[in-house]
Amino acid sequence: MVKVGLQLYTVRDDLEKDFEGTISKVASLGYQGVEFAGFYGRTASQINELLKKHNLEVVGSHTQYTELLQDAQSLIDYNKEIGNRYIIVPFLSEEHRSNWPEVFANLRKLGELCNQNDVVLLYHNHEFEFTEKLGEHTVFDAMYTEVPASLLQVELDSCWVQYGGYDPIEYIQKYAGRLPIVHWKDFKRTDKGAQTVELGEGEVPVAAIADATEKAGAEWLVVEQDSCLQPPLQSIEQSINWVKSYGAKGGKVSV
Repeated sequence: MVKVGLQLYTVRDDLEKDFEGTISKVASLGYQGVEFAGFYGRTASQINELLKKHNLEVVGSHTQYTELLQDAQSLIDYNKEIGNRYIIVPFLSEEHRSNWPEVFANLRKLGELCNQNDVVLLYHNHEFEFTEKLGEHTVFDAMYTEVPASLLQVELDSCWVQYGGYDPIEYIQKYAGRLPIVHWKDFKRTDKGAQTVELGEGEVPVAAIADATEKAGAEWLVVEQDSCLQPPLQSIEQSINWVKSYGAKGGKVSV
């Protein structure tokens, strides 16, 4: 069974207003784990206390590439203290994307440091890793060729794979064994681009993605909605209700 977590970026505004209350709500809805995108000034001991209180696991932590380049060791130490072993690069600026060989070299160095500290480095994609090419290959595939599996694992955002023009199920299968986390996200196309929506409300085959994720041996499916058209806490409740319905129909998710 694949465990189901929430990327807390989805409820970032609620966390700013009421960090502890929002974490409590996430747990009460049935999410088993949380993936951080910042710690809102809390110490590691405060995070530990809150997670223990609400019986939540740490899925991983989105940690900015520039911050890792500046002071990776202290970030690793903090994450280890809260029981997190997955440190995830979530995004790259256009400036950094102008020099992919340098990015790959830095990811190798960061991956080596993570290995030395018994944590794992992952990279989280958007659509540009699929729309941009290096030679005949997508940047995504080039990255995972240039940086070995021992130094870099995959956090596949299935929504952005599809929006980038590729089949997320094929990519889940392709990177099976190197894929501990899959982002579970749905979207609708608009004149302004992709509008993320609750699970089951868009064009992404979210049930098939969950099936493929389980077969690939991933540990986590992580619900995320980059932006919500209704209050985010309502959106994540709607999505987890869809997950529970999918599980009740035989989906191999732990909820």
